[in-house]
Amino acid sequence: MTRPTPAPLTLGIVGFGKIARDQHVPAIAATGLFRLAAVVSPHGAALEEAGLGDVPVFRSQAEMLAALPGLDAVAICTPPAVRHTLTVEALRAGKHVLIEKPPAATLTELRLLLEAAEDATRTLFAAWHSRFNAAVEETRRRLAGATVRHAAITWKEDVRRWHPGQDWIFAAGGFGVFDPGINALSILTEILPGPVVVRDAELRVPANRDTPIAATLRMEGAAGSAVGTVTAAFDFLQEGEQTWTIAIETNSGRLDLTHGGTRLSVDGVPALAEPDAEYQGIYRRFHRLIADAAGDVDARPLQLVADACLVGRWRTTDAFHW
Repeated sequence: MTRPTPAPLTLGIVGFGKIARDQHVPAIAATGLFRLAAVVSPHGAALEEAGLGDVPVFRSQAEMLAALPGLDAVAICTPPAVRHTLTVEALRAGKHVLIEKPPAATLTELRLLLEAAEDATRTLFAAWHSRFNAAVEETRRRLAGATVRHAAITWKEDVRRWHPGQDWIFAAGGFGVFDPGINALSILTEILPGPVVVRDAELRVPANRDTPIAATLRMEGAAGSAVGTVTAAFDFLQEGEQTWTIAIETNSGRLDLTHGGTRLSVDGVPALAEPDAEYQGIYRRFHRLIADAAGDVDARPLQLVADACLVGRWRTTDAFHW
């Protein structure tokens, strides 16, 4: 006898900005593992434009949880500064939680979230979306057992294109250029055959803002690891073609991850290129974690950002205006 297909889990999206509209909603529809049951948007949301006119909108997560006590899960898509409180609230209400990257504003917040998830016996998933590319996994496989002599991250994009008018990203706790830069660090920590340590950094902060608009990092493999030097250049003011690359020199050749981790070349020859399906992978992973009563929270990318802020030199640069 054929077993009936389980009903999709119900999910509420908390924070309905660009990333929720452009990535989460299509991925939920494509995978069919969750049903979007609600949206939380403090200022309201034009769901009709996203083809979601029948989905209820709530002004707060607390209002949503009270109205929908049977909700299975939530996806936290707000700016980082408020994710901790919302995640704890959802866990205590018995919901499984997916958190957009970065999962918290500080390392202490992240540790406390892990404790809250354990106390609630619910799944907590910190979704480093850039890892969910086949080219990233293939690079990790190729680097296993290799000696990495040097890796160079170049992650440069136009903040006016990707975060138009979003002042939160330059406010304290908003991460600035580390908001996209942490994507590169999430790939780096996934693919390297050993850990790295931040040795120094330079962080350039606009005179009228709180967080960096550009940064450079110099890292080294931890003592005894098979990793040499690693550099990173992050920039939020690149117009025209956007650059998201990691070039890796090993004892046996060169690997180039480009286009945000969706394409891999080996010694200059294209080896793998697939369409961006990161968020579909995220929701498949989230569903599997819930089924297995497991969690997935990796603090390493956030630790590298925190370390860069601790050891880095802070420089004031030109004021930024939209």
